[in-house]
Amino acid sequence: MEKIKQPSVAGSFYTADAAELKKQIESFKQNSKNQYTVATRAVIVPHAGLQYSGRLAYEGISQLDKNIENIFIFAPAHKVAFEGISLSSFEGWNTPLGDVEINQELNKELEEKFGAQFNDIALENEHSIEIQLPIIQQVFENVKIVPVLIGMETPEKIEQIIETYYNDSKNGFIISSDLSHFLNDAQAKKIDNMTAQMIESGNIQNFAPQQACGMVGILGLVKFANKNNFSLIRIDMTNSAAATQDKSSVVGYGCWFLFEGEKNNFLKEYYSDLIKELCRLSIKSRLQQMHEKVNYPLVLDEPGACFVTLETEGTLRGCIGSIIAYRSLIEDLLANAQKAAFSDPRFKPVTNEEFEKLDIAVSILSSPKAIKFENEEDLLNQLEPDIDGLIIKDGKYQAVFLPSVWEQLPDKKEFLNALKLKAGLPAEHFSKTFEAYRFATVYIK
Repeated sequence: MEKIKQPSVAGSFYTADAAELKKQIESFKQNSKNQYTVATRAVIVPHAGLQYSGRLAYEGISQLDKNIENIFIFAPAHKVAFEGISLSSFEGWNTPLGDVEINQELNKELEEKFGAQFNDIALENEHSIEIQLPIIQQVFENVKIVPVLIGMETPEKIEQIIETYYNDSKNGFIISSDLSHFLNDAQAKKIDNMTAQMIESGNIQNFAPQQACGMVGILGLVKFANKNNFSLIRIDMTNSAAATQDKSSVVGYGCWFLFEGEKNNFLKEYYSDLIKELCRLSIKSRLQQMHEKVNYPLVLDEPGACFVTLETEGTLRGCIGSIIAYRSLIEDLLANAQKAAFSDPRFKPVTNEEFEKLDIAVSILSSPKAIKFENEEDLLNQLEPDIDGLIIKDGKYQAVFLPSVWEQLPDKKEFLNALKLKAGLPAEHFSKTFEAYRFATVYIK
């Protein structure tokens, strides 16, 4: 490599001493709170000085698949205003840890396919890309980068680029962005939690620029995730007060990784045993007036709704749940486990003798979606047995069946009539105000 971009923020955003820099990044590894082991090909990470947000950036970047050969870094421009996206004409980018190669073949494709322009001036003093490079150099032995600086551009353009290059498993993606800026600690946490819920739910219609300086990149990745039924899983969140102890004016930091599937499937695939154990411990703590502290991943702190079902020797012993996510999933799990054991009006409270015999099953619900129908026959035609959970409402009457009920009531008409009876309505009831909502569940037993 002959044409090398020299570092612009070494000595300010991170140390210019190579040995000290390696030691700092190693400390991020040692102090990592990340409990996830699944490899990913796309992350959102912060871009403040390493002393402030380096641990979070390390946790995200280190979760990238180690087979990746090219890393696209989408970062917002802070120093120079321009239209579109800008690329570097340099062959490599230097840091105190050496040179990392820039993939000029992919740069040329971005220029031809997406109208990107080479703009070394815009990249000259920009920190939002460079701050990621020392961590990349420590995590990956041999990888090329594609630095993409975002000016006045739409999230759709970023989504299109990710969509185009995601098909090749050799490509990975970093979205570089901090969260809220210069609010006090309480205000920042409130705004950043709202931002996190938007990212994790995919509901980004009201996402505002002040929520994240890298908003365009974040929204591009969220749109890509929504289109492919992928999920963004939270690794961690913090703000600058954790490093400075100054809560009067802080910058927020968050870190997420892309999972190729729905969040509830991620929970089942990686945390089924933990979810059941948390329910068991919740019941045990009530029975024995004791509490055990359990470490759990932050994905359980995301909003979620569940039903907890208890059985003894195949016979129902209690079932209580939530239809709508109105609190964190872990709160819902713990509360519903205790309610199923002690507050289901159909059964007496579980005893110590019964506890060891309990079988625990958990259904994690997706968000309900309204079904539009003209009449009862139309509604029945739209139902999918074994897949749809169903909520019905009419005035003050309401009831819900989980998808597992199809095992006992496989006929659509019988299923709906039984649900009406559960709601307190006649089986033949139907009216213009009748409402129905479907949802899916992930079943853990």
